[in-house]
Amino acid sequence: MTMTGDQAKILAFYLPQYHPIPENDEWWGKGFTEWTNVTKAVPLFRGHHQPNLPSELGFYDLRVSEVREAQAELARIYGVDGFIYWHYWFGNGKQLLERPFREVLESGTPDFPFCLAWANQSWTGIWHGLKDHILIEQLYPGEEDYRAHFNHLLPAFRDPRYIKIGNKPLFVVFTPDCLPDAGVYTHLWNRLAVEAGFDGMYFIGIHQLYWNHRDVGFDEKTIHQPGQFVDVLEKNRPAGQPSFLRTLFRQAGPKVIDYRELVAANDFTKLEGQDFLPTVVPNWDNTPRSGNAGWVFRGSTPELFRQHLESAVKFVQNRTSGARIVFLKSWNEWAEGNYVEPDRRWGRAYLEAIQSVKAGMK
Repeated sequence: MTMTGDQAKILAFYLPQYHPIPENDEWWGKGFTEWTNVTKAVPLFRGHHQPNLPSELGFYDLRVSEVREAQAELARIYGVDGFIYWHYWFGNGKQLLERPFREVLESGTPDFPFCLAWANQSWTGIWHGLKDHILIEQLYPGEEDYRAHFNHLLPAFRDPRYIKIGNKPLFVVFTPDCLPDAGVYTHLWNRLAVEAGFDGMYFIGIHQLYWNHRDVGFDEKTIHQPGQFVDVLEKNRPAGQPSFLRTLFRQAGPKVIDYRELVAANDFTKLEGQDFLPTVVPNWDNTPRSGNAGWVFRGSTPELFRQHLESAVKFVQNRTSGARIVFLKSWNEWAEGNYVEPDRRWGRAYLEAIQSVKAGMK
């Protein structure tokens, strides 16, 4: 799918960790999926809403094609323009959690636009308090591996559903600064893409706001959330007030931040002219993974999320050049409380917020 027109497109990051794999069985116990942490979550302070549980889609297994169809249909109805499937390539051909996307590609269904994001980080035991324990290391063996990686993904890039900017497949890199030779990587992939009949790749890196992405061959950058959320809030503290972060880290238990305050501090319409693509976050609560070491955005509501998304859409529609994309983090990160799929508390209300913003664009 080639993205055209001046209207903002909303692309949602999509987590595939809803089916068991041998590695997770070994590390966390037989049958582990994202739901394992979600269902055992408990409130950790007064007013803390846990567990957050799915409603109409249930505790799904992404090996079931009907689940993937139902997700795409909900996204289509409520105004999400495409999924960004997280993709795990650890070097030397090693992948994890690849089955759902492979089946989407091979089956041709759902007929819904998509692209890929390379989650190029080592996996650690951080979810279970083992931050320094490496489960699987992200490696960068060199140019031959970059070439093998590109060739592996070429059938996806050629799929008519794959999202392109012009004739360039869109590809997101989670931590571009971890690439030991980012310029070599982007140059090689651009050359391989041209040889495959494209006009190159359209690279987007996820980073904090101040990063010269074009120096290493990236076309765009988006901001790292929720880190950028918190960073902006800290920088906007009135003069004379104590450090927001220092106060947070003195708290016992999870780090609790008011979502209303975050949305107000991160009003994208006040950043007109800055060179980035916004990422919006409907909520955040990763205590199902991290317990008392987690972070919680307290007080998120569909209406506050609607305001947050609306400011992002206005920001990209005022861009004079480049893509007009708003990234939604995420479609289904349930163990981070970071999802818009229907749940038992709000139903479809977060999806309806997206639909309302899209209706206002017309």
